[in-house]
Amino acid sequence: MSTRPRKGRSLIFPAAEVAPPDPDPVIGLRFTIDAQHGGVVLIDMTTLTPRPLAIAFAGALRRSAELGGPIAAASVIKQHVQGYRRFFAWLAAAAPAVSQPRDLRAAHIDAFEAALERGGMGPIHRHTVLAKIINALCAVEADRPDSVTWDLHDRLRYTASRSAGRSTPRDAYSPFVARAIREAARADVEAMSRRFSADDPTDASDAAIAAARGAVEAVIAAKGFIDANQREVRRLYFMRVRRALPFSTLIDDLHGRHHLLARDLPALLALLVLDTGLEPECVKALDVHCLRNPGSGTIELRYLKRRARGAEHKTMRVRDGGVGTAAGLIRRLIEVTTTARQHMPTDNLWVYHFRGGLRAGIDRPAEQLAAWVARRGIIDDDGKPLRLLLSRLRKTHKALWYAKTEGHMTRFAVGHSREIAARHYADLPSLRPLHEATVAEAFRDAVASAMPTILAPEKEAALRAAPEAAAPLMEADAVAPLLDGEQDIWLAACAGFYRSPFAETGSPCAQPFWGCLDCSNAVITARKLPAILAFLAFVEGQRRCLADPDWTAKFGHVHVRIVGQILPAFPEAVIADARRQMGEQPLYLPPEMRA
Repeated sequence: MSTRPRKGRSLIFPAAEVAPPDPDPVIGLRFTIDAQHGGVVLIDMTTLTPRPLAIAFAGALRRSAELGGPIAAASVIKQHVQGYRRFFAWLAAAAPAVSQPRDLRAAHIDAFEAALERGGMGPIHRHTVLAKIINALCAVEADRPDSVTWDLHDRLRYTASRSAGRSTPRDAYSPFVARAIREAARADVEAMSRRFSADDPTDASDAAIAAARGAVEAVIAAKGFIDANQREVRRLYFMRVRRALPFSTLIDDLHGRHHLLARDLPALLALLVLDTGLEPECVKALDVHCLRNPGSGTIELRYLKRRARGAEHKTMRVRDGGVGTAAGLIRRLIEVTTTARQHMPTDNLWVYHFRGGLRAGIDRPAEQLAAWVARRGIIDDDGKPLRLLLSRLRKTHKALWYAKTEGHMTRFAVGHSREIAARHYADLPSLRPLHEATVAEAFRDAVASAMPTILAPEKEAALRAAPEAAAPLMEADAVAPLLDGEQDIWLAACAGFYRSPFAETGSPCAQPFWGCLDCSNAVITARKLPAILAFLAFVEGQRRCLADPDWTAKFGHVHVRIVGQILPAFPEAVIADARRQMGEQPLYLPPEMRA
């Protein structure tokens, strides 16, 4: 018998006998989500306790971020995680006994809401944070109905115990600021176009530098970009330094003749938002196929609005022409990014060079916007450096369009319901002077329509000479009887006693005698001034008999009409003569003045 061991066989267990490994809770709290918009997001919730509740929230987030789920953007996913952290931090301090979803009660949600309020969080912000917790718990309950108590189930029917109220709409920039932004952006776009079409003469005069520049250009043409540490760039850099040539913006200068640069983005974004009124996130998501169906100087612009659930894909007609139009600017962008797109295949409209490489898409342009404003020296209405927000540029477009359409909601409410357009884009602080002026003009028109016709002696003589000028108030043959006093009533001559604006046509006027002062049929001449002055004396005498509120309600308006509008229309001599007649001749006063 040999002492050598025999060759063994691999041990194989039946499939039914292989026990599955225990789920690792750490793996369940650290994972990635490939968001529908915005790329891959790394989620790390391993620090949240209690762990069973954290695992339930993590699962709810993963299911909500799946294709077709309610959470589609990477930025929104991160906001949900931040909301979870707030809630779990509060649980650790105020409700340490909670271990799993079934331990939660409605009182915990209400107490968390109260804690957010005590911390100074506003109603709308508080509502958004609570919504993330409520949505997660709803998803947990949908996955496992037995994991939530009936008490919490009833609380999940609403978000906050109080209304979030109405948000204050973000204001538009003034026309002065909008004009400054537009002029600066157009100047930069023109400079960008010249940069692509013109040669750089800086290195042409020196053969050695021109050769070094050619080597760099060859790398950019082959690879799409060149790193600042590459030998070709360093060689060109030191050659420029030795010859005292500009070198601080060398990398941008090298790539700027081939590609769009990050510093070009603010001007392009500002122009597109101002010209189209698109939401900034929609402008950032435009692709190279966004222009379709041209016709009659316009073209259809297709864009994606992620917030419009079920109707994300939208279109609008924009002007089509040169680079000064929205469609022309987009075509120019497609043209100048063609070379970069060969090295970075993408349909995104925005492909540009930034920090040593090519980028596709715009993430956070705030830094570039601030640098652009500083570089162009754009100031606000107070003379301070402008804080440029793309969302306010959209409001500016809406405000300018609102003024152009004169507030006609059918023409103004493009892409929104009338209620949303009125609340979010028409009710802006910058438009308040326009609204107040419109209301004031409407009041003036109303007052003018109720004003009597006041004829000073000169106008009365002119009307006698040309009675046809009285149309459409009265016929030409009725002018002479009216001016001669045949149609006189208490305070005026009436051009239409049976055509009163206060009664049906054919019925006699039933207004009190001083109602003539608010009637468009009334004609006041110098002959009626003694009666008007007598009535004015009566009105001022009633001030001593009545309480101020009662006198103002009854006679305040007519007193202003006489003192402020009728008497100033007549010369002082005519008024003095009327006062003399009032004292010399007895006037028959209506019963209302003797009562």
